[in-house]
Amino acid sequence: MLCLHYITRYLRCTHIGLLLLLCVAHVEAADFADRVQELKKGSYRAKAAVVAELVKQEHPRLRAILTAMLDKQLYFRKADEVLIIIQKSDAGISQQDAISGVDLGLIDKAAIKRIKTNSTLRKRIGQALAILNLAQDDTDVRLQAMEDLMDGMTPFAAERVHSYLQKEQSKDVRQAMQAALAIAELEDSDIEIVLAAIKKLSGNIHPKVRGALQQAKDRHADLGVHAAIDSALQSIQAKLDFFALLEKIFFGLSLGSILALAAIGLAITFGVMGVINMAHGELIMLGAYTTYGIQLLLPNHIELSLLIAIPAAFMVSGLVGVAIERGIIQFLYGRPLETLLATFGVSLILQQSVRTFVSAQNVAVETPQWLSGSWHINSVLSFTYNRLYIFVFALVVFVGLVLLLKRTALGLQVRAVSQNRAMAKAVGIRTEWVDALTFGLGSGIAGIAGVALSQLTNVGPNMGQQYIIDSFMVVVFGGVGNLWGTLLSGLTLGVGNKFLEPVAGAVLAKILILVFIILFIQKRPRGLFPQKGRAAEN
Repeated sequence: MLCLHYITRYLRCTHIGLLLLLCVAHVEAADFADRVQELKKGSYRAKAAVVAELVKQEHPRLRAILTAMLDKQLYFRKADEVLIIIQKSDAGISQQDAISGVDLGLIDKAAIKRIKTNSTLRKRIGQALAILNLAQDDTDVRLQAMEDLMDGMTPFAAERVHSYLQKEQSKDVRQAMQAALAIAELEDSDIEIVLAAIKKLSGNIHPKVRGALQQAKDRHADLGVHAAIDSALQSIQAKLDFFALLEKIFFGLSLGSILALAAIGLAITFGVMGVINMAHGELIMLGAYTTYGIQLLLPNHIELSLLIAIPAAFMVSGLVGVAIERGIIQFLYGRPLETLLATFGVSLILQQSVRTFVSAQNVAVETPQWLSGSWHINSVLSFTYNRLYIFVFALVVFVGLVLLLKRTALGLQVRAVSQNRAMAKAVGIRTEWVDALTFGLGSGIAGIAGVALSQLTNVGPNMGQQYIIDSFMVVVFGGVGNLWGTLLSGLTLGVGNKFLEPVAGAVLAKILILVFIILFIQKRPRGLFPQKGRAAEN
């Protein structure tokens, strides 16, 4: 009986507790509904105060209401002043009860009136939504929330950020929270708090930090604060200069890898075979147009089309190269000026063929999703994925070509013919066959370069002309026929060009690079890494 008595008392207490919770929830819901109704009338400042009070309740419907207000979709019915969220569609204007979220069907536009906002109120709504977003699981959403809260942190927002900071797992979000709180502390009247906040912000490269420090310097008259802010700004500037240097080097290496990729094929045909191939740029163009053709054949598989285009472009440009060598070049070995004129004519034929059979205008080559976007290192430094992939791709092509020439029978025969054609022929090597394959190999690599360039530049009949001169400069500067020299030369010229462009401009930078190469060749006529063989001996 005693046990039954205690159980009865426990159940009675539990029942009373549940009733109390329900009553509290009902009161809170009623208070929330009353507060929301205040958004219909009053000044913009009064509405902003209401929004600030609503955020403290964190009601489940608050996000939808504030979002609708921000998107100009929060209305009330003129007849009964019920707050609604509207959605326009072909069927008409549908309405939803703002408090409960219940669908109320269609309504006539004349029967409703929008709750108006101004820029200040929209800013407050955005900050309110940012406070709510601090509880989201998505790291990017929380990070964006902190970006929104950095401008004008309210005491309640600071309190919420403090509470979330203790359990935040993301390093980037934690840093943003700490920076936002420190920016808010810059407005404090206590100099010690201000100095501590400046110390926290020293070296922080977030774009809003510099502005906040400068404003604090204008706001405070204390010389100690001025000195601390100057020191913090110098620390930030030093970091910005360092990251700007890294960005220049990255873009320089990216440009250099493109030049090296375009020149590697020419290093074989010109450097090893001694043929001045003025159609090399058009072989690059054929590779780019092959990419375009593959995408036309596989419109629903753009992500895969680029991978298929690499071997396809190698085959197309390689076969055209073999045809050029067998049809023209084989009769002109030892006469470099005549090969120049003949291949120049071939380049004109290829350009006109593309204009006739494809289009005289540039064609659109789509970029796969995995090549789009950027790798964000921090708020001031990011690397685009397409340039990163192309840099790695150029290195892979280079390593593959070096292994082919050093570790295979074809590579051995190519080196033998380039160094001593008569002796190679005497030991049974079919020099004509080696010449055709070598020229085809160089042409095929030009086609692969075209696949990469299709992701960075316009694809048109004249695109090859943009790279032919640069390719010759890279080959001559690096050392005729030396692949390592071609790679180093391309990267060096790319980085040098990117450092000269901000000072001299794009056109003058190219001229200065050309003058440098001319002067360098006067001192070292055979380039950085001279190559032994037919071209070097001649």
